[in-house]
Amino acid sequence: MNATQIALVRSSFAKVEPIAEQAAAIFYDRLFELAPQVRALFKGDMKEQGRKLMAMLRTITLKLDDLDTLVPAAQGLARRHVAYGAKPEHYAVVGQALLDTLAKGLGDGFKPEVREAWTTAYGLLSKVMIDAAAAEAA
Repeated sequence: MNATQIALVRSSFAKVEPIAEQAAAIFYDRLFELAPQVRALFKGDMKEQGRKLMAMLRTITLKLDDLDTLVPAAQGLARRHVAYGAKPEHYAVVGQALLDTLAKGLGDGFKPEVREAWTTAYGLLSKVMIDAAAAEAA
C-alpha cells in the first residue's frame, strides 16, 4: 500500500467510526445475506462481536504503515479464526461485506479511489491471514 491509500483508508474509517454500531450491524447483516452458512460460526452476542469488529478495523487502519506490527497481529487473528471454523473461502465474502458496508456507510464518500484503497488493504491482510490459517491447519 502506498501513503495515499493508507490516508484514504484512515480518513474514510474516521467517518465510519461515529456510526460504528450501525456499521457493524450493516456488515453482519450483509455477511449473513451473502453467506448464510457462516451465521452458525457466530455463537455470542452480536453487539459485542460488532464492537470487536470495529476495534479490529480501528487497529488495522492505525497500523497500515507498520506492517512489522500488523502482520503478526493478523496472523494471530487468523489462527484464532481457524478454531472458530473460518475457511479460506470465507475471506472473499467478508471482503465483499466490508466493501458493501463502507459503500452504504460512506455514501458518495466511497469514491473509486477509496474503494481501491480498501480493496488493497483487505487483499493484503486477507492473504496474510489465509496463509497463516493454512499453516495453522497443516
